[in-house]
Amino acid sequence: MATMADVARSAGVSVATVSHVLNDTRPVLPHTRQAVLDAIDELGYTPNTLARSLVTSRTRSIGLAVSAISNPYFTEILQGVEAGALEHGYSLLIADPHDDPEHERKVVQLLHERRVDGVIVAPSSDPRGLLAHLQRHGVPTVFLDRLIEDVPGAARPDGSSRAEGASRREDASRREDASRPDGPSRREDASRPDGDSEREEQPDTIFRFDQVCAENTEPMARLVTHLAGLGHTRIGLVAGLPGLSTTTERIVGYRHGLAAAGLPYYEQLVAQGDSAAEGAERATAALLSLAVPPTALVTANNTMTIGALRTLRDRGLSVPDDLALCCFDDFAWADLFSPRLTAISQPSREIGAQAVRLLLDRLETPDRPSRTVRLPCAFVHRTSCGCPDTPSEKGTVS
Repeated sequence: MATMADVARSAGVSVATVSHVLNDTRPVLPHTRQAVLDAIDELGYTPNTLARSLVTSRTRSIGLAVSAISNPYFTEILQGVEAGALEHGYSLLIADPHDDPEHERKVVQLLHERRVDGVIVAPSSDPRGLLAHLQRHGVPTVFLDRLIEDVPGAARPDGSSRAEGASRREDASRREDASRPDGPSRREDASRPDGDSEREEQPDTIFRFDQVCAENTEPMARLVTHLAGLGHTRIGLVAGLPGLSTTTERIVGYRHGLAAAGLPYYEQLVAQGDSAAEGAERATAALLSLAVPPTALVTANNTMTIGALRTLRDRGLSVPDDLALCCFDDFAWADLFSPRLTAISQPSREIGAQAVRLLLDRLETPDRPSRTVRLPCAFVHRTSCGCPDTPSEKGTVS
């Protein structure tokens, strides 16, 4: 088996130079670097990763904790994370927290004990135990898909400080409630993102967290206004798991869409589907059982779309003839349904790739300001909304 000394002799350089090339610990002239790389390739040299980690205090590995890995949306995020990690020479350790706060803390702790250089996490609805561990041990962390607003050291979607964020939420809530036909909102803590792609702030603790997700509010509003434009005045929403930022923001988007269309908000038209197919089946059944049921339905993620469709099938209802349907989350076979599903497509792979970039930036510069990055979605216009059957159209929603 070839050694580092063998590589050095073949390339005509010192062992230290080979080490600098392998560990990127000091600039090396391009022709010298290439000579080392050629020698490595010729000799079939394999670096000792364990020995390297002892020298550099890095394992060049990333921990990824996301629930429902079987979900096509999170599968594509995983693919984006994996591609980004491999591109930069990092391996990936994967764990499924099952959206359970206690299990979430345990799996992230296990990833940390495996000496990963940092973690990427899609947090649960109650991440307090997770945050306590991350803060206590100073683990470089990126939150993806679901944002955490009150994390010390994490930038908010609007870039404000903790006190400013609370004040702005209260002001935004008052302004929103004043414009609503139905009066004050029952979700006064929901605030509308301002649409900026990236904001920075100086965090208030030494441990800084970065975050990345798709836009949620405006894309959801787009689905609602589209249905309203087709003449629907009672539009139901199958919402996600309470406590997740995606759920809160999509409910806010639903309300914004109603307001933009001049329609009232009725609380009974919002049913919790808990981000799962089974929950969506129950939620859809509850909406259909109303004295005056909705004529159109919006589902807030792809698995809930499946649950809603199952309930509609079981009741012998046809989409869009009996009920128009739009969904948040596109997926590979959405275009194969009959009718084809009108949907919001999230940039899932780019979310994963961006999470890796944020984490590597954090590892490179631990004291840099925290960042929250939002990526635009695309409106995919098909036929489940009741529109004529035309080729699928995509339009960016920022």
